[in-house]
Amino acid sequence: MALTRPPLTRRRVRALVAVAMALAALTGAIVWFAGSEDRALDGACDGVLPVGDVRAVLGEDAELDVTNRTEGAFGDKAATSGGKRANSLSVRCRIAAEGTGHIAVTIAGSPRPRAEYGNGELYAAVPASHTLPVPLGNGWSGLFATETARLDDAEDGKATTAVLLDCARRGDSLLITVETALRGALTLDDPAVRPDFVRTATATAEAANDHWGCGARLGTSVRTVGLPVNEDEYEPLLGAKGTCAAVPTASRSAVSTARETARDRAPRESCVLGTRDGSPLYRLEAYYGPYAEDARSQYTRDYDYENVTPAEKPAGRLGQSAYWAGATCPRGADSALYLIRAADADGETRRRPDLAYERAALAAFAAASAEHHGCAAPSLPKG
Repeated sequence: MALTRPPLTRRRVRALVAVAMALAALTGAIVWFAGSEDRALDGACDGVLPVGDVRAVLGEDAELDVTNRTEGAFGDKAATSGGKRANSLSVRCRIAAEGTGHIAVTIAGSPRPRAEYGNGELYAAVPASHTLPVPLGNGWSGLFATETARLDDAEDGKATTAVLLDCARRGDSLLITVETALRGALTLDDPAVRPDFVRTATATAEAANDHWGCGARLGTSVRTVGLPVNEDEYEPLLGAKGTCAAVPTASRSAVSTARETARDRAPRESCVLGTRDGSPLYRLEAYYGPYAEDARSQYTRDYDYENVTPAEKPAGRLGQSAYWAGATCPRGADSALYLIRAADADGETRRRPDLAYERAALAAFAAASAEHHGCAAPSLPKG
């Protein structure tokens, strides 16, 4: 016997219509929320974030939480401070994917307003305490940095990439800093993984260059990038070919080893000098553009009891702990800053300091770095 469906009563029709409307509303809500997430991602960091690269890193199907803030002005719209144009542009956005990790982007215009000096860091920090950041190369002025470069360390999977854009307008620049933290099986020790940490920064820099009319010279695709240099990766100073090249050894101070990186247009350079077993004795630093501005601002705050700091003179001595030198650089950028600091410096306490060697090491380091960056011969501290 054939089965027949019971006729739809008016009550059943109303019930089916209500269910259909509820499903439509629910579907619409899902579509709206998905669209809302996409709109938030498209507008993140004033619209310069590379959405495709972000999704590729955090997961194509990952549910993303987006926070965003843009304030200040840049370039022709910027105000003046101390007789110079000051760029107050500050852009921050953070994209997080539960279970995967996050990408945090900071974009800052340079130079900053004088009112910001001495009140904390002017620009996003780049990890450099335990490792030495390495240059991006490939025509970029940038850095790749980590807290550690050891496999399976708690910080493995977290890296910071910085890209500096020297704008066509004399003296203006944009600094893009991207922190990428990924959970799971990924390791920075894998050379195939590291470019993924860099790609978001370089793509953001390309978009920012157009968005704010910077007109900077851009690099090419970064297909390989080295690991930051660990504390145990030292070599004989006499064979140094990178940031420690030309720095002399010292028998009295027992300086015979070095930790270094390539230069390759990096806006910040480091060279650590040590004993035969690699124990650190001195740290040399070179700062360019926004990093030089930031360092001078920090020394103004940290050494405000001193009569003279790098913010006031091109060269000198910071108490008993450090010497500094400076150099004028092209295109109206902030003067470069070079520092040497003894590892055993504890406030004003120094045991048998070899001041002549410190000045000689600083002079050699600063001269080589300034030449690489096309800056003038450095002004050096006196004895």
